[in-house]
Amino acid sequence: MGGFGAQVRRNQFILLVLFLLQIQSLGLDLDSRPTTEVCATHTISPGPKGDKGEKGLPGIPGGKGKAGTVCDCGRYRKVVGQLDISVARLKTSMKFVKNVIAGIRETEEKFYYIVQEEKNYRESLTHCRIRGGMLAMPKDEAANTLLADYVSKSGFFRVFIGVNDLEREGQYVFTDNTPLQNYSNWKEGEPSDPYGHEDCVEMLSSGRWNDTECHLTMYFVCEFIKKKK
Repeated sequence: MGGFGAQVRRNQFILLVLFLLQIQSLGLDLDSRPTTEVCATHTISPGPKGDKGEKGLPGIPGGKGKAGTVCDCGRYRKVVGQLDISVARLKTSMKFVKNVIAGIRETEEKFYYIVQEEKNYRESLTHCRIRGGMLAMPKDEAANTLLADYVSKSGFFRVFIGVNDLEREGQYVFTDNTPLQNYSNWKEGEPSDPYGHEDCVEMLSSGRWNDTECHLTMYFVCEFIKKKK
């Protein structure tokens, strides 16, 4: 009887194991089916958008950065300023050369050039000198006639020339301080300076000279001595 009971329990255990294996087999088959087969009767759609979450807490402050390089800006500004000045001077010189090439007059000894920039008398003197010349000094009739023709054909009415009485009232000299002993070509009634303010000289397109105030601005003529070969 005891042997029969043991046999029954053994058979029950075997049946239980077989049953569990069958269930496991069915479960694996269900899980391994294609999604389209499993969800054929179901419609899957995304749910509604959730509410915006609360702002998070501030993060931990970053570490202190490395110190930057000290800029010697004063020195660089000085260099840039000097470059600006050099460029400005170069532009002025290029403009001067360009205008000179456009038209000059010459004799065997000199070049004459009308500077078409309105300047007062002292500015005109400086302009010619820094370029190696002087305000034109017509010291004889030939030079005066050449300059008068130059001014007239250029379409100008008057220009500064290198004659003045800045040092001594009434004592006119050329800008190289030589007196007007051998030649002058004053307009009739000139020089006339009733108030003592007309210390500089302009040449009219006729070639005649007229004393005028030095602060007035007008075109002027520079002269340059030719270099001997």
